[in-house]
Amino acid sequence: MFGSSKGFDNIDLHGIRHKEAMEMVREALDNKKSQGSFSLTIITGNSTVLQDRIFKEILELTKFNYYIPSWNLGQIIVEYVVL
Repeated sequence: MFGSSKGFDNIDLHGIRHKEAMEMVREALDNKKSQGSFSLTIITGNSTVLQDRIFKEILELTKFNYYIPSWNLGQIIVEYVVL
């Protein structure tokens, strides 16, 4: 599910099969990039397998900055800045 709160966008992938989750992430990143700079939080929960797939199959192929925050290991934060 895609949502927005306090100016930050997020995708919650809890309970979604990996194939569908990967499609949702790709679509959200494409949509956000077309709008310019953004910060997107991808909520994966405890699924390190899903996080690894998102890193290897999507994020490593882009110029986005991304990290797993130390305060919540069940998230990936993706940032993109247009100068």
